[in-house]
Amino acid sequence: MLTKLARYGLLIVVLGVAGCTESSMNDFVPQHANRQLPEKILATMRAKDMDKNAPIMARVFKEENTVEIWKQKRNGRYDLIATYPICKWSGKLGPKFTEGDRQAPEGFYTVRPSQMNPRSQYHLAFNIGFPNAYDRANGRTGSNLMVHGACSSAGCYSMTDAQIEEIYAFGRDAFRGGQTEIQIQAFPFRMTAANMARYRNDPNYEFWKMLKVGYDHFEITKVPPKVDVCERRYVFNQIPVNGATFNPTGPCPPTTQPESLKVAYAAYQNKFESAFKAAVNGSTPPPRPSILGTKEANIVAEWSRRRARGERVPIEPPTLNPDGTISQSTRMGRIDSPVGRKMAALDAEKAARKRAEEEKAAAVAAAKAAKELEKQRLAEATPAPATPPADAATAIAMQAPLEGSPAGAAGDGMVSKVKKRLLGMFGG
Repeated sequence: MLTKLARYGLLIVVLGVAGCTESSMNDFVPQHANRQLPEKILATMRAKDMDKNAPIMARVFKEENTVEIWKQKRNGRYDLIATYPICKWSGKLGPKFTEGDRQAPEGFYTVRPSQMNPRSQYHLAFNIGFPNAYDRANGRTGSNLMVHGACSSAGCYSMTDAQIEEIYAFGRDAFRGGQTEIQIQAFPFRMTAANMARYRNDPNYEFWKMLKVGYDHFEITKVPPKVDVCERRYVFNQIPVNGATFNPTGPCPPTTQPESLKVAYAAYQNKFESAFKAAVNGSTPPPRPSILGTKEANIVAEWSRRRARGERVPIEPPTLNPDGTISQSTRMGRIDSPVGRKMAALDAEKAARKRAEEEKAAAVAAAKAAKELEKQRLAEATPAPATPPADAATAIAMQAPLEGSPAGAAGDGMVSKVKKRLLGMFGG
């Protein structure tokens, strides 16, 4: 017993000494989470005057299927360091409204070290921080919205495994360099004048105009904007005065803003307005479908709940049309989950019983039909019984005229002759 306790104590000491080092902690992390950025990217960093562990920021564009990684240079401004095609994102253009609507979020989000997941079932992942203060103030719900690998999405931004390894490495290195939070900017499309003109009649346009202010501030300064929420809307680079604070659902406090930013933003907007008017009058590609608010979100969420219960539902989520009708796929199926597999097994068992009953009924009907056919065949093959021959004399007699008939007297002699002849033939 004492020996066991001594060994146990020694093990605690060893773990206590070794367990506090970063290298030993990394031993418990999958090796792909520790993979280093390729030399090509490191060389680009050096050329752009960036430190390997400098802060980063990410921008996501749904329509362009793009994730951009921006990294801080030594002068404090950010520059584009890497661009990745999104492997898959779910839903349509437009924000996420409710749990289960399968919408990939749009807005300004924050990633902290605790949101990094090196052991994700989707290779690697980080939670983007939905719902944020804006989402909560507007009653929007959802959880576990990620950027991850495995190229599979139900409301997330999904990358290939190789892509997420690099993106994860950017974040990991930035946190090791002292960055405390990474800003994620998620947009429906690049917020150019041409694209804003294309979507000017979209029901989400006012929401997108609000996001565009933050987009523009970054385009002007090349520094992630300071993001706050008041009156249930985003505000950017506003500094409260007299010790005021922002309340997401309360009135916006008095604020100030650097004069240089105001001047630069006004000039930027003048150019945008001119380009917007030209784009409205010009020919542009048709806009892509977008989510039609909470009504469509709730319809899709109900489909998701039924799917999660293992029910047979249309393969694709339903779509609410502008005229209020609902379109959905005629192809039905179940989610590949424990509940779905159990329900599918019950369906298969029910179908097998029905098929067996139908086969049994068909066999009985076939046997009955075969029996009737055999009876009919036998009836057709068996000759009809022969009619016993009538006494020839009687037959002849019946054919002879009756006595007393007009022909009787004349034929009496002939009849007598015939009778004698017949009696002679039959031994009478």
